[in-house]
Amino acid sequence: MNNLNTKWIYAAGALLVGLLVLVTVLLVSEKQVNYELTQEFQLEKEDLENQYTDFSKQYDELRTTIANDSLQVLLEQEQLKTQRLLEELRTVKSTNATEIRRLKKELATLRKVMVGYINQIDSLNRLTAQQKEIIADVTQKFNRASQQISTLTEEKRNLDKKVTLAAQLDATAISVQPRNKNKKTAKRVKDVVQLKVDFTIAKNITAENGERIIYVNIVKPDNSILTQDEANNHFTYENRQLPYSIKKYIEYNGEEQAVTVYWDVKEFLFAGTYRLDIFADGNLIGSQSFTLK
Repeated sequence: MNNLNTKWIYAAGALLVGLLVLVTVLLVSEKQVNYELTQEFQLEKEDLENQYTDFSKQYDELRTTIANDSLQVLLEQEQLKTQRLLEELRTVKSTNATEIRRLKKELATLRKVMVGYINQIDSLNRLTAQQKEIIADVTQKFNRASQQISTLTEEKRNLDKKVTLAAQLDATAISVQPRNKNKKTAKRVKDVVQLKVDFTIAKNITAENGERIIYVNIVKPDNSILTQDEANNHFTYENRQLPYSIKKYIEYNGEEQAVTVYWDVKEFLFAGTYRLDIFADGNLIGSQSFTLK
């Protein structure tokens, strides 16, 4: 009987020792597993922190590539959200697997949003590049058209000048006869009582037909102009008023036309070189010098 009890005692002790050893092994194993899991969570947390940090930097880079104000605001909001989640992650313990998994899911959502923004920015950049090409092309065409218009305008201006010049009357065959009281050619200046002026208005089929006013100026050697009424006898030439010696109306029909005018001498004339200037339509159409001795 004693032997049987002893055997049971030994058997129970052995079983107890075995269970103790098994519990100890399980505890050690669980501790090791927990340690490894903690290390894994810590590494995962650090990786998440790095990814969140990179995301925040990428938003900075994206914002520098666009000029769209509305998109800038949206990117800034997403960047602030990323920074807020990063701060949450930094305060979470490595052993808090639930929070780490939640923040990991948030990161996945942020990644999808960022990919969407990147695609949108790429589309905008491509559109902007196309718009720049279109604007450059339109600008180039506009510049070419402007240059052509400027050229045509200049050509038209030159043509108008040529047409104006072509239509301008021309006085030719200008001659002056100093005459004495007998209507003969005076030999000496003291005998001159009248100046007979002859000239021809040349044929011009481009000139406008109709009544014309011819102004004749007799310019003395001192460059003063002979005139009967200096206060009133004026005409416009090159935007200024000039006195005239003789005023003559003619009816011009485009054909060659002889014109004769007279100047009755009522002032003292001195010897020297005189000049005859003929004007029409605001233009100097002829000039001729003559000498009185």
